[in-house]
Amino acid sequence: MTPSDPTSPEPAAVSLPEVRFLKILVTVLTAVMIFGLVAVIGLLVTRLGGVGAPGTALPALPSRIALPDGMKAEAVTVAKEFTLVVTDRDSVLLFRPDGTLVRAVPIGE
Repeated sequence: MTPSDPTSPEPAAVSLPEVRFLKILVTVLTAVMIFGLVAVIGLLVTRLGGVGAPGTALPALPSRIALPDGMKAEAVTVAKEFTLVVTDRDSVLLFRPDGTLVRAVPIGE
């Protein structure tokens, strides 16, 4: 029986330099994967850490906004100096910070 014979009870011997090379490759791959994982987690923490953090004040909402009769708000956008309300009747309402209506702009058609 020869070592390359598939019916042989002993597996073919692998030379030691090939095994050492494979161990080095696996170790390097593991180190690169760990470094990449740490880098991704670090970037997520630094980029997303500032969202909602103390000191990042959002613009104040008006205490009261009165929509014209029959209109319902679909979306509200708050900016530093204005509040925009998109209504179900295809119009955009622009309000001052104190809640007074400045302008109504129809959209569409």
